[in-house]
Amino acid sequence: MSIVELGHTGFWVEDLAKMRDFYTRVLGLTVTDEDEELGIVFFSSRPEVEHHEFVLANGRTAPAGSLLTHQVSWRVDSLEAIVEYHKRFRAEGVQVQQEVTHGNAIGIYFFDPEGNRNEVYLRIDKDVRQPFRKSLNLDQDLEAILAEAERLLSDGGAAYQPVTTQPDPAR
Repeated sequence: MSIVELGHTGFWVEDLAKMRDFYTRVLGLTVTDEDEELGIVFFSSRPEVEHHEFVLANGRTAPAGSLLTHQVSWRVDSLEAIVEYHKRFRAEGVQVQQEVTHGNAIGIYFFDPEGNRNEVYLRIDKDVRQPFRKSLNLDQDLEAILAEAERLLSDGGAAYQPVTTQPDPAR
């Protein structure tokens, strides 16, 4: 017996309406069910396949700035999608922690309105020992981004660059 995939995960939240707006409007998830009386919303990135992969529910009791979930990572299907999220996050004022290459992925780490860390990432078909994380400039054309990611694999620097931004507890 073995686990074949992660089915879904969720967050306890303080402001369900604000968080619902963020995950639908900014990330583009689809609400598949919700119960306002119970204060719960179900989301899917592929509702024709999976009823929900993500749940938000009223009831967060931890103070702002508490470390709860490490991260939720959302896979995308193209480098163009990563660049679009880069632009969208900038336009929306989303707090970005770091834009990176992992050698086997290119991603953006960011915080939702309540400080939960998320990542959008593109899987790259490379076998790279982890942890590997180096900052990547997404303000370039697609070919330049891929070239920089390739160069960073063998640039001789440390294989792991620490994050550049911590969550803002005032958010």
